[in-house]
Amino acid sequence: MSEKSILRALKGERLPVPPVWMMRQAGRYLPEYRATRAQAGDFLSLCYTPDLAAEVTLQPIRRYGFDAAILFADILLLPQALGLDLWFVTGEGPRLSTVTSAAQVAALKPAAAIHDTLSPVYETVRILARELPCETTLIGFAGAPWTVATYMVAGRGTPDQAPAHAFIAQDRAAFAALIDRITQATIDYLSAQIEAGAEVVKLFDSWAGSLKGRDFDDFAVEPARRIIAALKSRHPGVPVIAFPREAGPRYAGFARATGADCVALDNSVGADWAAAEVQKDGCVQGNLDPRLLVAGGDELVAETRRIVRAFSQGPHIFNLGHGITPEADPENVTRMLQAIRG
Repeated sequence: MSEKSILRALKGERLPVPPVWMMRQAGRYLPEYRATRAQAGDFLSLCYTPDLAAEVTLQPIRRYGFDAAILFADILLLPQALGLDLWFVTGEGPRLSTVTSAAQVAALKPAAAIHDTLSPVYETVRILARELPCETTLIGFAGAPWTVATYMVAGRGTPDQAPAHAFIAQDRAAFAALIDRITQATIDYLSAQIEAGAEVVKLFDSWAGSLKGRDFDDFAVEPARRIIAALKSRHPGVPVIAFPREAGPRYAGFARATGADCVALDNSVGADWAAAEVQKDGCVQGNLDPRLLVAGGDELVAETRRIVRAFSQGPHIFNLGHGITPEADPENVTRMLQAIRG
């Protein structure tokens, strides 16, 4: 396992060619994914059918030979396991029943109760641990508590996370209790993924950028620190990647503050700045603009090579600044890989 390139980078090794995988690499841009999604019937059935979830996780590995596979699931499976109703509206995305009061926070299921709902996810991990090529790293993941909480409060994705910010202003103690419940459940969820075979886990804080000042410290940094410390205690040596998306200058020092082995970067920060201010603390992951996989051409190749050069003096995992979009051309992924690997 120590020879896998991503694990080497996560331990702080500078590699001549950075390992590479993509956020949402199993997804709608691939025709084989769309076929399997149709076979499942709906998105949640795909997530909760281990054979099919494993199949879509494996598809981009077969096609591209990425250095890692990331478990196919959804960050909202955890709030469903905590007792919320979850459904998906075609063309609009996920919907949840909401948590907007201290009483509703208290009514959530305890963290220990999540595993019955999430057991199919663990079975998917076990299948992947058996079937992935020996050189491919298996990454498990969860949404970070702040991002998960924004969906639980609003019942859907929102452009500015205003309902969650309003909850903080109205009853900070109750919101902190919600974060605490999600944090403990996330520790147990990721721990179970590791026990099933995940070699790395990642925390996706997709809406971290809307937190400022004390709120960023309380609801982005501290939950990540608690989760990482608990996982390191239970599973010494298992690396954790943190992604506080759109954290801007707060990317600097995030690894030191949380104990993360790697900080994933969105494409709103420059690679040169991140190399100087973030990579000095360890591995970084990122940060190609996903739109370039739609546009392609010389700009895609040039920007890919520029990012590789910018991070070449330290540990780096090449990735996108966010997830690949459904409109991306699969051939552009091949061009990106050729630009990285030569």
